[in-house]
Amino acid sequence: MPMVSVIIPTYNCADYIAQTLEGILNQTFQDFELIVVDDGSTDRTQDIVARNSPRVRLIVQQNSGVCVARNRGISEAKGRFICLIDHDDYWFADKLARQVEAMEKYPESGVIYTDFTLWFPKDGHFPEPHTLHKAIPGDQIDPDYSGWIYHQLLLDCWVLTSTAMFRAEVFKNCGGFDETLPYSEDWELWLRICRKYPFTKLTYASTLYRQHPHQGNRKVRDVDYRTRLLTQARKQWGLCSQDSRCVPTTVFKKKLAAYHADFGLYHLKAGHRTTATQSLIKAWLTNPLHLKYPCYLAAGWVGWKPKW
Repeated sequence: MPMVSVIIPTYNCADYIAQTLEGILNQTFQDFELIVVDDGSTDRTQDIVARNSPRVRLIVQQNSGVCVARNRGISEAKGRFICLIDHDDYWFADKLARQVEAMEKYPESGVIYTDFTLWFPKDGHFPEPHTLHKAIPGDQIDPDYSGWIYHQLLLDCWVLTSTAMFRAEVFKNCGGFDETLPYSEDWELWLRICRKYPFTKLTYASTLYRQHPHQGNRKVRDVDYRTRLLTQARKQWGLCSQDSRCVPTTVFKKKLAAYHADFGLYHLKAGHRTTATQSLIKAWLTNPLHLKYPCYLAAGWVGWKPKW
């Protein structure tokens, strides 16, 4: 039985999947199984994975979405600990070793996660990973984002999926990814998990988070999943973690308003003026003192669009 199960959900990632696999196979900690769940790719992804290494177990399914692919991998995993990595990200070589050590050191934690480095292209090419690695000795802990962190997760999705290591029982006790969600599905799961398990954040960056135009978080969506998720969480669990650390109501409302405004501005840029107007009104009603929101409304109605 492997100590760690590593799961990669993938779909049409021929440009990046080989480098992602390379980072995993070059780990200093080698007691792991590697499961790739191909979600019906139509490019060369399956061929690249199949010929990359005999260690890779390739599972092919009909295109069903990343949540279904992740849950399939979790159901097939045999390790004590489970890691998920997106098909275009990259792990530095000491990632698994340091997290396994932390799992043993902090047995109360259900999740060990780390910081990450944004990986931007330069002159049309991504820099070599080793040029971005910043060695930090030891396992320094970020106390503000460790322990019972529900109150922190009400403000942002601080846990990048590719950086996290989970105890296998976490998914048995909390369930998997919500397969009805096309966006914020990771955030929704972290909120469920953090109601039952403490998290531990290691301060070093274990992962390169690749930035490119085809990322899911760059897509303009019809539903504002972030504000819906946070509104539901507040209704169900309130604003406080189990250790009594809380988010002040005013801070929560300001953040919620900012997400409404972001959603509205993205739709304004896309030319969807009705949806943009509705979201900007929600932002203004949630945080009436922020005078930029009515200015955005007025500017949008005379044809202004954001330039970013």
